[in-house]
Amino acid sequence: MTTGLPMPVRDPRLPTRVRIYEVGARDGLQNEKTAVPTATKAEFVRRLAGAGLGTVEATSFVHPKWVPQLADAEALFPLLADLDGVRLPVLVPNERGLSRALALGARDVAVFASATESFAKANLNRTVDEALAMFEPVVTRAREAGAHVRGYLSMCFGDPWEGPVPADQVVAVCRRLIDMGCDELSLGDTIGVATPGQVAALLTGLNGAGIPTDRIGVHFHDTYGQALANTLAALRHGVTTVDASAGGLGGCPYAKSATGNLATEDLVWMLHGLGIETGVDLGLLTATSVWMAEQLGRPSPSRTVRALSHKD
Repeated sequence: MTTGLPMPVRDPRLPTRVRIYEVGARDGLQNEKTAVPTATKAEFVRRLAGAGLGTVEATSFVHPKWVPQLADAEALFPLLADLDGVRLPVLVPNERGLSRALALGARDVAVFASATESFAKANLNRTVDEALAMFEPVVTRAREAGAHVRGYLSMCFGDPWEGPVPADQVVAVCRRLIDMGCDELSLGDTIGVATPGQVAALLTGLNGAGIPTDRIGVHFHDTYGQALANTLAALRHGVTTVDASAGGLGGCPYAKSATGNLATEDLVWMLHGLGIETGVDLGLLTATSVWMAEQLGRPSPSRTVRALSHKD
């Protein structure tokens, strides 16, 4: 395996450290055509943690009918109980999912809302208001149980049915998620149509609505090759939490135009080149994604994985 890291050149306008919120084991695997064995998922999470990722989203406690690839949440989560010092967030769609997660000791949970009516209907079969009403008792109970709650918000920049999404529409839903008790938000560019100007404008709008940058994370897809450019725009605004998926795995089963997530390796390469600390060993991470690609029977879409794993 070819080794090497970019030469770091610090930009004083950027954060000194970024927290990578690894979503490969949940968001990355939920769209696979065939179920990945539970033991393989557990090994994937362990390898990601071993590469230095301090936050690794483990699974989703959603009904198996909707996401059959993650039907083994109850079997998987206990296999990770001995991973000390690693946060293992799980997605919980409703109170039943929350109960299942809390019973297994989950202490980081997330709800998944939509900024648009069309996607709320497609993903949750509810209006935006109905979905938020469903999440409110989930967030309240989770906080009462001492859990940290993340609010994912999809379609923050564009929607396949509705087109471009106005920033004030997104800000309004974000404000409601914060008001109901979410500790942090993740702004999702679910179909990968955002550009850096949109990112900066939305972040400015959120700050104007009283939502501080340190409670905001970003979640970009690379449909039009803009994920890293959008990430850099967010970093320049002061964002320090960036979602990414090892090897670029993932999409969205309810948004057919959604391609893979930003590859964690591509993100780490850029951050290391900017002199930004991540705590991640890029060699170990690349090896993990090569291994996972072998389990899935196809090459990784990550450019950095392909470059670093090229046989000389």
